[in-house]
Amino acid sequence: MPPIVSIVGRSESGKTTLIEKLIPVLTQRGYRIGTIKHTHHAVDIDRAGKDSARHRSAGAETVMLASPGQVAMFKATASEALDELIRYFDDVDLLITEGYKRENKPKIEVLRAAVGSELLCRHDPELVAVATDASLNVHVPVFRLNDPAAIAEFIEQRFLDPRR
Repeated sequence: MPPIVSIVGRSESGKTTLIEKLIPVLTQRGYRIGTIKHTHHAVDIDRAGKDSARHRSAGAETVMLASPGQVAMFKATASEALDELIRYFDDVDLLITEGYKRENKPKIEVLRAAVGSELLCRHDPELVAVATDASLNVHVPVFRLNDPAAIAEFIEQRFLDPRR
């Protein structure tokens, strides 16, 4: 299974933006990246009446849509826990998650001064770094929020094998 790094932080702190900036830096370095976005809201992207929704309504546990160049899978699951989901990512070098702040996985917390001044995971032993636009005194490396190359370098050195 690939190493996992969770990007965590308050709503509107810039988690998605940071991930969007990290992915191209890491892929340019030759790594295959997978992502999981955790949400507390019900997700239903399969529209009623479409064939795949009809398959699910009929009782299919797993439905896959396949088209040239991509697939999408809908899978009934009893758990949203990372340990249950990572099995779908055996073809990537790194799995970046957005959210999952309560999981026991390495975390980089995004802290934007305009959104909050305290870290959510300050005392979490899995906190490995912070990306922020504020001045902080913490026990982990602190990166500028707008420096994805430095954050990618940290991820590569800590979780990947840059010599491969």
